[in-house]
Amino acid sequence: MRAQTSKRTDARRNRGLILEAAKAAFGRDGVHASLDEIARSAGVGPATLYRHFPTREHLLCEVLHERQAVLLALRDEALALPDAKSALYGWMTALGDYLGAFNGLPQPFIDAFEAQASPLAVTCRTLVAITDEFLARAKADGAARQSVCAPALFLSALGAAFVHDKAGRYGTTPEQVEAIQAFGYLTGHPAVDTSHSIRKTGAFHD
Repeated sequence: MRAQTSKRTDARRNRGLILEAAKAAFGRDGVHASLDEIARSAGVGPATLYRHFPTREHLLCEVLHERQAVLLALRDEALALPDAKSALYGWMTALGDYLGAFNGLPQPFIDAFEAQASPLAVTCRTLVAITDEFLARAKADGAARQSVCAPALFLSALGAAFVHDKAGRYGTTPEQVEAIQAFGYLTGHPAVDTSHSIRKTGAFHD
């Protein structure tokens, strides 16, 4: 019994060390960081890493759990905003920040969007469903076009996240990209009141 308890304790410790190493590696090198290097940083062998996390997507999904809790808290703040347009904008801003937390993060979500077998598929479907709730409220309030659908909005957020950290190289800012995403590039589209923004600077970036 004592030996089994010790093994479980060691397994929990190794799992925690792997997650901390992965969080640091993804933050530094993006989601395609070397898994072997993550294992070395955690002080375990590759076999131990793969025993806990069979694929890169399983490891990424676990690392994102903490950030998902932050995102859901921001969702609740967006729900409390005074009008449907500001609420939808607030949610899309928080979603964009989450999807841009690690360099290259949008790609695994696109893969999950297309292949439901991915461990990120449930997260992907949940985020689309939440987006649909905000969009439905905005449509009912006349603040969003009836032709817009939640999957399209989610994909647009993924697209903006792809270029989030590259905007400065091209003479623009992430905020300008987000404004085009939200309001289009044609005239005659009134802007949302961004004074109710729920963005928390650095909420998803260490």
